[in-house]
Amino acid sequence: MAQQGIQFDRENRSCSVCLDLLKDPVTIPCGHSYCMSCISDCWDEEKDKDTYSCPQCRKTFTQRPVLVKNTILAELVEEVKKVKPQAASPDLPYAGPEDMACDYCSGKRLKALKSCLVCMASYCEQHLQPHYSVALLKKHKLVEATFKLQENICSHHEEVMKIYCRTDHKCICSLCSVDEHKGHDMVSAAAETAEKQKELKVSQQKIQQRVQDRKRDIKVLQQRVEAFNLSADEAVKDSEKTLTELISLIEKICSEVTQQIRSQQKTQVTEATELEEKLQQEITDLRRKDAELEKLSQTEDHLHFLNNYPSLSGLNESTGPLSISVCPLSSFKDVTAAVSKLRDKLQAVLSEDWVKISSAVTKVEVLPPQPEPTTRADFMRYSRSITLDPNTAQKQLLLSDSNKKATQLLVDQLYPSHPDRFILWRQVLSKDGLTGRCYWEVKWSGYIIMAVAYKEISRTGTRDECGFGFNEKSWSLECRSSGHIFRHNNIETAVSGPPSSTIGVYLDHQAGTLSYYRVSDTMTLLHRVQTTFTLPLYSGFWLPDPSGSTAEICELK
Repeated sequence: MAQQGIQFDRENRSCSVCLDLLKDPVTIPCGHSYCMSCISDCWDEEKDKDTYSCPQCRKTFTQRPVLVKNTILAELVEEVKKVKPQAASPDLPYAGPEDMACDYCSGKRLKALKSCLVCMASYCEQHLQPHYSVALLKKHKLVEATFKLQENICSHHEEVMKIYCRTDHKCICSLCSVDEHKGHDMVSAAAETAEKQKELKVSQQKIQQRVQDRKRDIKVLQQRVEAFNLSADEAVKDSEKTLTELISLIEKICSEVTQQIRSQQKTQVTEATELEEKLQQEITDLRRKDAELEKLSQTEDHLHFLNNYPSLSGLNESTGPLSISVCPLSSFKDVTAAVSKLRDKLQAVLSEDWVKISSAVTKVEVLPPQPEPTTRADFMRYSRSITLDPNTAQKQLLLSDSNKKATQLLVDQLYPSHPDRFILWRQVLSKDGLTGRCYWEVKWSGYIIMAVAYKEISRTGTRDECGFGFNEKSWSLECRSSGHIFRHNNIETAVSGPPSSTIGVYLDHQAGTLSYYRVSDTMTLLHRVQTTFTLPLYSGFWLPDPSGSTAEICELK
């Protein structure tokens, strides 16, 4: 214990400037002690500032204090020198490369526990004790050990910044307040901190309230999703049951038609077989009688001939049908035609009702309707990766860049035959259909027509049948260097404003809106159409100009 006390005395009798035992110790008016040469050197450097300060507490003096050797402290230092310091305990928490070291340890320094914002120094556990026991030091502000103490020192005047300038929104020292910040709105850093703490509490309350609101929103959303999933499961179950019943009904009709056809087939074939047997028997009887007549005709016995002729010469009339060869053959073609007609009617009904079913499905949403985006960042939330379908590309269109770019050429490409391929018009559609909210961007050059269309649009025929925008199955925006034109069902609408080489397309399938934008941070609306979409839409291009025009779907990130 005595050795530990001596070790404590040794470290407390060290100069905070040279970090060694005091040599010719002097005590300045604030109470801190230094080597006479160390404090003299420090003040010599400050002689141009007209003030002198304590290196530890930063207390300033307008006149340079007179330095007088502290004889009592000198004697204590001499006593400490006579005692051999005890070897440092290996268990002490020495400061590592990433730790804040104690400013008062000599030799190998211990890890600092606290930093004092008044002394502007960091202390280990031993050197921190005076801040807990000395009345004056108890008033100092201690914080967790930090490397940022230097940030509290004014870089111009080397003083602690205890003042906050509200005009310039920065911390300053007392000299700054009478220099470049003279006349500014200033308060103490503590007062400004107290004010900011109030604002901070208000902000925290708002944040905490926002957190609670978001938790409530999440709970409501989870409940909606759960209810939505249950509704979807029930809809799938009920739909499968209903459609299974419809399939069973069709299968029943199919079975009954088959049964009736087979039954009629069996009846008619049986009757025909029976008739065939009768006819065969008649042929047999006729051949037998023919043989007997032949034999009778060759007899020379006149009496025998005359006696048997009456019984053999008579021919029974056939009871069988005599018009088989001239009667037209009856067939089941009328049945086949009736079934085909039923199929066509059922297909028409299913197609019409499927549109209603699909529309009803797309109207079911978990979230309430969202407003249309306004910024590009908002639109990007609905970005879709779209690729072009090579099976739809007309042969004079070259697809490249992972089927995102179409270029018009004068030479036919070696595309295989496909029922989805456009034959005459230089058009191409995307591979996947679009529903819900979708956003994509198109970069173009030359003369192109960008479009959305139903997959059912004709691949062969006239421009009104196949051309994007010339029928009720497609909507198009014509892009030229002179401007843009919107077209649907062969009705043109001029689009005002200068042309844009990059067009943003926003589709809200359920709301029935299709919008075109000039792409920028604020997004300028070029044209919007309001309608009702009954089927999934496919993005497409039409490149009518043979001068090498290009259209490319941008890769959005």
